[in-house]
Amino acid sequence: MEGSTSVQPQFIVSTGNRSLSNAPLDNSDTDQIVVPDKKSWKNLFAYMGPGFLVSIAYIDPGNFETDLQSGAEYKYELLWIILVASCAALIIQSLAANLGVVTGKHLAEHCRIEYPRVPNFILWILAEIAIVACDIPEVIGTAFALNMLFKIPVWIGVLLTGLSTLVLLALQQYGVRKLEFLIAFLVSTITTCFFVELAYAKPSASEVLYGLFVPQLKGHGAAGLAISLLGAMVMPHNLFLHSALVLSRKVPRSIPGIKEACRFYLIESAFALTLAFFINVSVISVSGAVCNSSNLNPEDQSNCKDLDLNKASFLLKNVLGRWSSKLFAVALLASGQSSTITGTYAGQYVMQGFLDLRLAPWIRNFLTRCLAIVPSLIVALIGGSAGAGELIIIASV
Repeated sequence: MEGSTSVQPQFIVSTGNRSLSNAPLDNSDTDQIVVPDKKSWKNLFAYMGPGFLVSIAYIDPGNFETDLQSGAEYKYELLWIILVASCAALIIQSLAANLGVVTGKHLAEHCRIEYPRVPNFILWILAEIAIVACDIPEVIGTAFALNMLFKIPVWIGVLLTGLSTLVLLALQQYGVRKLEFLIAFLVSTITTCFFVELAYAKPSASEVLYGLFVPQLKGHGAAGLAISLLGAMVMPHNLFLHSALVLSRKVPRSIPGIKEACRFYLIESAFALTLAFFINVSVISVSGAVCNSSNLNPEDQSNCKDLDLNKASFLLKNVLGRWSSKLFAVALLASGQSSTITGTYAGQYVMQGFLDLRLAPWIRNFLTRCLAIVPSLIVALIGGSAGAGELIIIASV
């Protein structure tokens, strides 16, 4: 209306009798990265970080296990699952990030505010179960990596993964920015390792593209493996994590500032998830090219029929060379450790958000580790590496 006074929206969303503002989790600005209140592409670097922590969930040992089996059994036929899941992941993760940016509260806190006590408690239990189910492949994958590199028995490797508690506690002392740099370095390490593996394997580009863009489910068991592929890609705790990690930036509380933050978080997430997408495609392509080669010896053919993370090491060593096996082990170790860190972070936000309960980080990490280590240790002792590999598939499904 002409002559009227323009009022600038404050981006505070009223929920019941509470207001949501862009405040950090501990109501202190000491840990926040301040974004300049000036539109510029240089601000993109201030927003870089959360997407890499989130992308780790899409390239954890559970993904590697299902990717290897998919390639070994169906070559490149299930690559389209990875493409569809990655596109869906970008949409959902960007929505989770936007929630945190606009309201200043993460998803678990919104659940506590919006839902009655009983549904909120049920949602918390489901979120905790999801975290434990995602943590089991990380524990076993790290144990497999230690076995490949240092010949440590799998069951001992499972116990040693508990030491990641000490690693996480050490990292938390240096702030979230240092942690983001470490995770970005580990993602880069994983990417480099598998791109080198891809150069060794030399899969057919035309067959890979056909598998990516032509949906198909052929053969007995393809549907079950497709579900496990999807399950390994869809990480419920990632939504809670992403909506909380964006609060580590102090976003200008203006229309341009909010829009810029949402746009840059989308770009950053797209970049990180694209790397994760290419890593998954590389793992399936390497497995498909190696296990469907015409010059495999009978022992390697037998390994391909029942392929797990541990057998993949020896298969790659025999077929692609000694260094290929070491590269895979390094990538697996980086994946297991980084996904353990982000899973524990998610657990802290989930417990704080749903229950308004703040535990010391080492207690939260210890509880999560125990819930994942106990079943992993039992299966590793009874069923060996084959049983542990099967547990990863079950957890993914």
